[in-house]
Amino acid sequence: MDSLISPAYAQAAGAPAGGAFPQILILVVFVAIFYFMLIRPQQKRMKEQQAMLAKLATGDEVVTSGGILGRISEVGESFVTLEVADGVRIKVQRAQISQLMPKGTLKGG
Repeated sequence: MDSLISPAYAQAAGAPAGGAFPQILILVVFVAIFYFMLIRPQQKRMKEQQAMLAKLATGDEVVTSGGILGRISEVGESFVTLEVADGVRIKVQRAQISQLMPKGTLKGG
């Protein structure tokens, strides 16, 4: 019964064919792919977000990162006052504004 399974013998490992250059080339290709697919688009989104935050003005309708929709009634250095309903104002950090909405998004204004 032992003859059904043939013994496996280890073979001597051959020398690497091309040295370290192909391995370094593959590593460089992976880093380039990682950069162009993940890092660069993220940097572009951050620049767009910073530009949007810099041009916030009174009367703009925005959405916060928490999902609150409001109209800007006052813009400060680091805080923005949002009017979320008639006579209801809240202060949020300027960095928490996630999206600028088209005019007329809020009803009744």
